[in-house]
Amino acid sequence: MHAIRIHSYGSPEVMRWEEVPMPVPGPGQTLVRVEAASVNFLDVQKRRGELVGQSFYRRGAASEPDLPAVLGSQGIGVVEELGPEVRNVHKGDRVVFAGNSYATYALAPAAWLMRVPDGIGVEQAAAGMNQGFLAYAFTHFAYAVKPGDWCLIQAAAGGLGLLLCQMAKIRGGRVIGVTSTGEKAEFVKDAGADEVIISKQSDIAKEARRITEGRGVNVVYDGVGKDTFEASLNSLAPGGYLIVYGQSSGYVPPVDLMTLQEKGSLFLTRTNGSPYIKEYPRYLEKFVDWLKRGKLFIRIDRAYPLAEAAQAHAAFEQRRVSGRMLLLP
Repeated sequence: MHAIRIHSYGSPEVMRWEEVPMPVPGPGQTLVRVEAASVNFLDVQKRRGELVGQSFYRRGAASEPDLPAVLGSQGIGVVEELGPEVRNVHKGDRVVFAGNSYATYALAPAAWLMRVPDGIGVEQAAAGMNQGFLAYAFTHFAYAVKPGDWCLIQAAAGGLGLLLCQMAKIRGGRVIGVTSTGEKAEFVKDAGADEVIISKQSDIAKEARRITEGRGVNVVYDGVGKDTFEASLNSLAPGGYLIVYGQSSGYVPPVDLMTLQEKGSLFLTRTNGSPYIKEYPRYLEKFVDWLKRGKLFIRIDRAYPLAEAAQAHAAFEQRRVSGRMLLLP
């Protein structure tokens, strides 16, 4: 088999297309033939070495060496072999899985696999199933958008940003999407945004308050982190919620808790999808229904051959992507 591996941290040039031994599934594991891997900012952070020392991202792998490492955090494929004690999936099942996805085959814990529903294509599943769940969890649970709520979405033209726009609209919210260029703004409008702020041309917080007639928004969804944190706080109405779910610009520095009171008794969380994972089966039913009824679409910006993953990472970091990006073995 082949995989994209790194032997040191750094720029996309450290990524190597290598032949490696075929793994054998152990107890509770499956061997998955990879059909597609999605490119996520988490993959870029791992390649750069930014996750070293972050205990959250080491859970379940604390005893494993950091390098060399196979990249990739999400993928879709077909179960080829079952290890002992696997009961929840069968050979031939198409599944989405987590970890080591930049490869032609991957070992995956059977307990973490999710079957792909009938009628969902490979690219839709690879690009949208797990990211769609995050958008669902954030808009339905982390802050449950109510009809008429103003929602500000940072990096709205990204893969998750476009899904957040659509999920917030499904909930009856009013959406302000933030993106960097006029070209990307068109994709944000296509995803249902009522207003779009071009971050390179406007003060985000001032524009958010102008649009909301001075009050501010009920919720901000922010995967950018350090560079947008202050603007996100300043965009909120009294009692508003800031849902931080990523750090593409870097980690948010420590915050004085009194700042939240001074800015209007605000609520702040740094979250992911884990607290809401029990909702995944219900989400899948809705996901399939929304796709079939045209209430949700998955924008795939482009797909690269897996061997050209370095070029994909370069495009991703240079922010030349609107929507999701895939790697195909």
